[in-house]
Amino acid sequence: MRERGEDKSSADAPEAESLGAEFWSSARVVMPGGKTSVHLRLDSDVVEWFKANGKGHLTRMNAVLRAYVEAQRR
Repeated sequence: MRERGEDKSSADAPEAESLGAEFWSSARVVMPGGKTSVHLRLDSDVVEWFKANGKGHLTRMNAVLRAYVEAQRR
């Protein structure tokens, strides 16, 4: 991505350490499940808190809900 000019990180940012062949030999592709569009009324302060942490606030909200569901399933 850097060579194509698509990398938004600093040019002098350190390179990450390689994960190694062993990691990639056991890696698998996991396709995400489908999504459902919903209209949801939330408390304004909750939405503002998520938005204050930057782009991707809806994704983070979904992650919190997913963590709750997973915890309830245990």
